[in-house]
Amino acid sequence: MARLYFATEEAPTRSTAAELIKRAALRLFAEKGVDGVTVREIAAAAGQKNHGAVGYYFGSKEALVREVVMDGAVALERLRNEALDGLESRGGPTCIREIVDVLVLPATELRDEYYISFITLFAMTHRDLMLDAIDPAWNRAYGRCLDHLRRLLPQLSPTLQNQRFVLMGAYLNAVLSARARALADHSRDHPMWSGSHGLEHFAQTIVAMLEVPLDLSAEALAEIG
Repeated sequence: MARLYFATEEAPTRSTAAELIKRAALRLFAEKGVDGVTVREIAAAAGQKNHGAVGYYFGSKEALVREVVMDGAVALERLRNEALDGLESRGGPTCIREIVDVLVLPATELRDEYYISFITLFAMTHRDLMLDAIDPAWNRAYGRCLDHLRRLLPQLSPTLQNQRFVLMGAYLNAVLSARARALADHSRDHPMWSGSHGLEHFAQTIVAMLEVPLDLSAEALAEIG
């Protein structure tokens, strides 16, 4: 993700102003959703006196949204690929937990705590735009993780594997978003996420969800395939 700057007494450069707008937009989008925020509100939150600043720097609100989506996607992709490259260089991943850590931990290391909340909400309300906004070149690490999980879950049919992955993705996004929102709320303590125990518990539940034997009748299993 491009480095974000903060306002000083000096007039911001063009690139600095654009980064301030993106940071303000990301926070507002995470809190209110893309449709609940106007370009005037974004400009004001970014400290821009000109209410047309979004159009000036980005051309349109949609273009701003696309750039915000890609900034986080690129950062997350790099972190996950680095983790996977390290595991593979040592002959791994050798267990499901290693893959779960690749999926979870980089999302907690993003510089901007609002991205996960934003992208989770955005995926629910503007899924087609989100998929269109993310360049496939910056969305491969998740697929690498799924390939390793398929190898490590040979007891499940491809159909059952895919069902588990859909459930895992929804669970992953929901809990990481809830964690991010809690950490952004400084009005009270959030003991579940103040230390490492919450993430550890979360990771263990993902592993359990992926590995648990499926307790269905033979007829139901045959129907699923």
